[in-house]
Amino acid sequence: MFRKLCSVALMLAWGLSGVQALTAAEKSPEAQPADNPVLTKIEVKSSLDQSMQPSLIWAPKSAKSSPTPLFVFLHSWSGNYKQNNAKWLKEAQQRGWIYLHPNFRGVNQQPEACGSHLARQDILDAIDYVIQHYDVDQSRIYLAGSSGGGHMTMLMVGHHPDRFSAASAWVGISDLADWYRFHVKDGKPQRYAQMILKSLTAKPGTSKEVDAQYRDRSPLYWIANASEVPLDLNAGVTDGQTGSVPFMHTLKAYNQLAKKNNSPLITDAEMQQLWDQGKLTKPQSADETPDETYGRDIHLRRKSGQARVTIFEGGHEGLPEPACAWLSQQSRDTSSFGKGSD
Repeated sequence: MFRKLCSVALMLAWGLSGVQALTAAEKSPEAQPADNPVLTKIEVKSSLDQSMQPSLIWAPKSAKSSPTPLFVFLHSWSGNYKQNNAKWLKEAQQRGWIYLHPNFRGVNQQPEACGSHLARQDILDAIDYVIQHYDVDQSRIYLAGSSGGGHMTMLMVGHHPDRFSAASAWVGISDLADWYRFHVKDGKPQRYAQMILKSLTAKPGTSKEVDAQYRDRSPLYWIANASEVPLDLNAGVTDGQTGSVPFMHTLKAYNQLAKKNNSPLITDAEMQQLWDQGKLTKPQSADETPDETYGRDIHLRRKSGQARVTIFEGGHEGLPEPACAWLSQQSRDTSSFGKGSD
């Protein structure tokens, strides 16, 4: 049975350190290749509380004069804007995309972080800053993240679907209450559950107000709003057993989109088969179609409208190459975002 489940400031080299004791999708070593591009630190005033919020950015020289895709990559649960996501940066650099790495209130262990209204607005404000200072192709504003970044990717497209041209989420948390319960052992909150308590102030079920915050910050309740956004959801088949986020979080998020689209759902039986044996008893043809960009076996792949979900051979990890290869094929105009709204 499932377990209850960014004014420009000084230039900074990519050798900024991350947070220690991270899971596989969050690891942030300080040693960097000598040929890594230099990232610029920017500070953007929050349109909500007027605080200055940091981000790191890299852009090709042509981005000042030619329409250029913007790739927004979100740090993980225990990380911040200093986190080493060099592999994702490399993918953006090779494609000539602007790379934006916002902070959105840093590590998820305070009420202002963990998908709060403030944290979500930080990402929007950082994107607006880039649009004001570069020639951004607003039909190619891409969003991606792993782990806590996967959680925030799904949450952002759910709350603000018209801001993003496409998004790719990896091993993300879709339901914070379920994830809290998964990380309570023998009645005692473990590390991630403790961090949720610092962010949400109390455990789920404490009060209607607390539960409303869990719901507001959980992609599961909002992702159906993104039914028109090209959306790529991914998880490793052993995550939850060898990693910290059971892959069912990804499948359940996909099912919300499938319901909205009146598409077949991934069944509980199929989820159980993947959990118990790492493969499906009766896979569909799409589940068995190889995808060379992953370099891994695919155990499940389904599509519903603009959404695609993939369960691959692996654990708690994000795969930059297939994510960016898929994103590069997507285009959707977002230039009207925020216009004519209250």
